[in-house]
Amino acid sequence: MSETEESDVLRELAELPTFSSPRVSPDGETVALYYDVTGRNELHLLDPSDGSLTRLSDGDVPRSVRAGFEWDPSGDRLFYHRDEGGNEQHDVWAMSLDGESEPVVEMDGQTRLHDVGEDGGTLLLGSSRDGQMNLYRHDVPSGETTKLTDYERAVAAGELSPDGDRIAYATNETDAYENSDVYVADADGSNARNLEIGDVGAEAAPIDWSPDGDRLLVVDNTTDLGRSGIVDLSGGVGGEGDVDVTWFGGDEFEESPSHFLDGGDRFVASRTRGAVTVPVVYDADTGEGRELDFPAGVANVTEGRLADDRLLAYRTTSSRRPELVAYDLDADAAETVFEAEYGPFDPDDFVEPETVSFVSDGVPETPARAVDHDPYEAFEIEGLLFDSGRRPSPLIVNPHGGPRHHDARRFSYRVQFLLSRGYSVLQVNYRGSTGRGREFVQELYDDWGGAEQGDVATGAEHVLDEHDWLDEDRVVVYGGSYGGYSANWQMVQYPDLYAAGITWVGVSDLFDMYENTMPHFRTELMVKNLGEPEENEAIYRERSPVNYVENVDAPLLIVHGVNDPRVPVSQARILRDALDDAGFEAGDEYEYEELGEEGHGSGDIDQKIRSLELLDDFLDRRIGAERTAVASLDD
Repeated sequence: MSETEESDVLRELAELPTFSSPRVSPDGETVALYYDVTGRNELHLLDPSDGSLTRLSDGDVPRSVRAGFEWDPSGDRLFYHRDEGGNEQHDVWAMSLDGESEPVVEMDGQTRLHDVGEDGGTLLLGSSRDGQMNLYRHDVPSGETTKLTDYERAVAAGELSPDGDRIAYATNETDAYENSDVYVADADGSNARNLEIGDVGAEAAPIDWSPDGDRLLVVDNTTDLGRSGIVDLSGGVGGEGDVDVTWFGGDEFEESPSHFLDGGDRFVASRTRGAVTVPVVYDADTGEGRELDFPAGVANVTEGRLADDRLLAYRTTSSRRPELVAYDLDADAAETVFEAEYGPFDPDDFVEPETVSFVSDGVPETPARAVDHDPYEAFEIEGLLFDSGRRPSPLIVNPHGGPRHHDARRFSYRVQFLLSRGYSVLQVNYRGSTGRGREFVQELYDDWGGAEQGDVATGAEHVLDEHDWLDEDRVVVYGGSYGGYSANWQMVQYPDLYAAGITWVGVSDLFDMYENTMPHFRTELMVKNLGEPEENEAIYRERSPVNYVENVDAPLLIVHGVNDPRVPVSQARILRDALDDAGFEAGDEYEYEELGEEGHGSGDIDQKIRSLELLDDFLDRRIGAERTAVASLDD
């Protein structure tokens, strides 16, 4: 195969356009969405009747969608976020449907739009202007912004009642750091009451108000698995005493509610079954729920209804790119309204994974070189194995980020690119992943770099034992964000397992991460998972990969965006400097790349291409694999 053909595959995959954040207009006639068909992320309007698109923005929206947008209830404009070079320090702007935009809220720190009042004159915002993330109310006509809450812990999930006289939100005032409670307060933030709908130590949050404002849709995991609840607020929330909550689901699968339908008579929730996520519609009166008919992948239903009364839904699988469909609830049938583009590829070129399952006690057979562990509680761990079809095949172990996340059967251009280059890919939903309940998530608390990393390594050992076509001498660990932390840790803890490693916007020093990440990440990620560093100094030191760089025994690629506010670029620089101090030779034993004008990843096509080129070049030089059939772009 010629160099041109190989380059074409890389570019063609990276250039496949992708949409996100679809929102139905108030009249149901239009869908607004982000779409990168021009080469960068832009706001577009979609006509669901014929699939035609009209571009609104021209380079003035974020390169990566870390916060979405909302329709003005009039349907005449959109409220959206702006940042600088991916730094996520958003302001809120408004864009008319002819593409004219103007600033609405400009404050220091990160600002996130939670909700828009029914008159379009009130915005409910989250902002870290004063340090911690709290709620603010912005009056659009006067331009006045008022702080509503002042909590030490981050405030999330802000919801404005339909009549605008109340707000609902989630925060934590208990000593149990993992706790989250639902609060309802007057519109000015006064008379706040904790509804106390779940146990202390569980997590609850508001999701949506019913159209009449008498009920509040909430999520809670008191019973371990996430469940939906409807809180009856028709009698008000003043005074003491329990509120009336009706619970739905949570007895077999992890579920999370999305929004009310039909004036509050029904609501939509998402149900997770292993690596599959499917929408469920519940009858609010009878409690009866039914799954909607989607292929085994990831599907969800957006808020609002199309003008013909059908729902707008998103669907994807590992081999089918995301598309939008109109779903008829009565007929239980979906019709595509916005098709995915495949360029020169056929969907059959792409690979569906097999589900793998293995028992792990957190201590793999591979020797631990950094920290020794006694066996942990044994769990059945699941993962996804993508077979490139090459024999023998190198293996890319690809732990997910988050860590509060899980790998599902959704399309990934990066995974499919690796497969096209002849690398098989393993994704492991280690303990701490979502989709299996609160207790499974909390297995990771106070133990970063412990049993979850043993699960990842055990997963690699398992597939190597089960499949002799995998080349045990060409195993690579590659991850971003918390997956980058995992890549760093795997390289220092289990170096005997890997022939190379790639850490993308990865964590290397837990003390520095605590000091330099965003305030709400400091409390809701670092402290929630690991405690305060002055109180838990030992684990912060012991589980920082940078303290064991002498264990690195294979080439390591370090890549980081200079504007990353989540995992600051200092994390990469500290790791690079430690490798230098330990005598590793830059360009030979490790490679280092900083990406300008980029934060915690980027959606720009050129930057996708550049990232794949970095990945491809490193793997080709360090590991090597024979290309698969898709890489020829044959008809």
